[in-house]
Amino acid sequence: MASEDQWDPRLRQLGEYIRMQRHMADLSLRGLSELTQVSNAYLSQLERGLHQPSLRVLQSIAEALNLSAETLVSQAGLTRPDSQSDSPTRDTETAIRNDPALTSEERDALIRVYHSFIQTRSG
Repeated sequence: MASEDQWDPRLRQLGEYIRMQRHMADLSLRGLSELTQVSNAYLSQLERGLHQPSLRVLQSIAEALNLSAETLVSQAGLTRPDSQSDSPTRDTETAIRNDPALTSEERDALIRVYHSFIQTRSG
């Protein structure tokens, strides 16, 4: 039981993050369920931090919410901090994707512009 207690804060944080992203995408739990092919009961449990999702479930949620899978994996605490070599790029993308003042279209446009700047400098 102690090992389950260790995961609770991370799972709650992940669930809250998924719920926030779902609300920002203006999706109901049922709508997210349809997009991910994951039951709405299970998604509800994930949002409440009651289960640790598989990578397949995280991937389908990320795709449905227009997020990178790495963002959700990181939120789930499944990556090591030292494994994020391109952290500034991820941090910028995450900040853009999490800004509630932006519409989905605005977030996508900003990320495309940001990527164009990064590619210009590295290429």
